[in-house]
Amino acid sequence: MSEKRVERRGLGRGLSALMAEVATPPADSAPNERGTVQRVAIDLLVPNPDQPRRHFDETALAELAASIREKGVIQPLIVRPREAGYEIVAGERRWRAAQRAQVHEVPVVVRDFTDTEVLEIAIIENIQRTDLNPIEEAMGYRALIDRFGHTQEKLSEAMGKSRSHIANLMRLLSLPDEVQGMLRDGRLSAGHARALITADDPAMLARKVVLEGLSVRQTEALLKAPPSAPPGKNKAKAKDADTRGLENDLSAMLGMKVEIDHAGGKGVMTIRYSSMEQLDRLCAIIGTPFSQREIGEER
Repeated sequence: MSEKRVERRGLGRGLSALMAEVATPPADSAPNERGTVQRVAIDLLVPNPDQPRRHFDETALAELAASIREKGVIQPLIVRPREAGYEIVAGERRWRAAQRAQVHEVPVVVRDFTDTEVLEIAIIENIQRTDLNPIEEAMGYRALIDRFGHTQEKLSEAMGKSRSHIANLMRLLSLPDEVQGMLRDGRLSAGHARALITADDPAMLARKVVLEGLSVRQTEALLKAPPSAPPGKNKAKAKDADTRGLENDLSAMLGMKVEIDHAGGKGVMTIRYSSMEQLDRLCAIIGTPFSQREIGEER
């Protein structure tokens, strides 16, 4: 039974599960023994190039560096061997802080992981253990779904987060890059961003929210305010809850804004993309072999 647990890697394991399998090495243990804690020169470590976390809070790093100067690196980093050293699988934040603290060696656990396992563990460890901004967390869920075929339900069970939390975060990826940037740097909250998803022009409205310092409730009220209808025109009929729900589900699944106009058993579905990368991914999903170069030539 224990052997089966050791072999099982991937979703839901995270750093805590990895550490549960680490044995404390005896004094005469071999320096390169797998699965045991050993000390490695800090300049032999390199970060994972596919690390999903791109932004590290400077204040938090400074605080961690101060703690490391006083107490050292308490929790070992998880690494895998490379030709000229080791690649960090989990613990890049501790590695960065240790560099600032001018520590020469850090404790590590050397494990043999495939590229796929490294990416999955890095994503999970970041989602579970660090303060990712909403876009980074959403991109982590997107990577777990796109690269490893996990469903929102499976992620919900493994991460201990509600399905609605995961779905709401992933809907943020349908927002324009400008709005995502505001969310990354803290000018907009996740609540603001969720309210903007259904806006006709999210970027314009986001700029208004930031400029006027509107609260989430004020933003929601702004979106609910009925537009002034041109003379002689009837107001558009509001979409039913099922259509809105389907739009939201498709937006979350694709990471792009989806609009459905349905009436009398037929209608039109519109998918809005905000970058060529999103268009490429959409083409890959529907099996259309377009490329950015071909799109550019047509224009």
